Amino acid sequence: MSPYINGWPNKRAGGANVDLQWDDLRIFLAVCDAGSMSGAARRLKVSQPTLSRRIAEMEYGLGEPLFVRKNQGITLTKTGIRLMPAAQGMAQWATEANRSLDAKNSPVSGRVRVTAAPTFALDLLAPFAETLKRKHPQIALEVLASTERLNLSRGEADIALRRYPSDDPDLITVGETVIPIGAYVSKDYARRLPAKYGFRDLDWIAWAGQLEMVSPNPELAAKIPDFRPTFASDDYSVQVAACQAGVGAMILLKTPHRLKRPGDLVELKLELPASLRAELAIICHKRMADLPKVRTVLDLLKQEFSDLRKSQGAKKP
Repeated sequence: MSPYINGWPNKRAGGANVDLQWDDLRIFLAVCDAGSMSGAARRLKVSQPTLSRRIAEMEYGLGEPLFVRKNQGITLTKTGIRLMPAAQGMAQWATEANRSLDAKNSPVSGRVRVTAAPTFALDLLAPFAETLKRKHPQIALEVLASTERLNLSRGEADIALRRYPSDDPDLITVGETVIPIGAYVSKDYARRLPAKYGFRDLDWIAWAGQLEMVSPNPELAAKIPDFRPTFASDDYSVQVAACQAGVGAMILLKTPHRLKRPGDLVELKLELPASLRAELAIICHKRMADLPKVRTVLDLLKQEFSDLRKSQGAKKP
């Protein structure tokens, strides 16, 4: 029985189990990055037939195709998608291994991707970037601000800041804290408020569209009958800009970054619902936690959490 059917590995022919080496995965990643066999061959400075043969050997050994060949390039199969995180992890380790052998003993460097909700990205990670740059200028921080939950196991990010610790056995929770929150308005808006005011007296700025059930919308709706925000946006930075412009009130983190800018916004005297707690955990995949560049960022984030607890009096949950 032929080991191939129409050019693809025939699992029924019983392809041998493959022991993938770093050089195999390096070729696999080159094809993924280039988007074509020819582009990968040029990048690796080998002939296209040689590269195609190496990929075919990998696919035969795995018993599954890694790529779908098309006229305009290639796309990953489900098997290729499953292989990608491990290949990327090995690439990270190979890079770090080369750096560790550098006779010049160069400082820790490289890109570290951190994913967080827009709230934490703007008020925590943006000012944190200055601290990282000052202490480790060779590390480039890439912040992926999104309400979507990126997959650390698939290598979509190196570190995640999330509301709760992870129960995934492949992920580790490095640190936790609770960041105090408050209701803020512009100075001009505050001057127009009555001496005594409550939640119903305020024009609220909140989430819109598919994010309309994201906090603090549900908490505000529980306090205000027929709650409708005066201004809503699916972009957190747009909400903050509207608040600074005097459109209305907004729930914000009481971070040092926010508190050091008294000219922009002032905090209102409101007792917020107990459910409005900004709990935050630092999460990382086990295979990435000991990479020097990732460990450096993790340690600085842990210190940032410790400083927040000290300055705000917040207790670790």
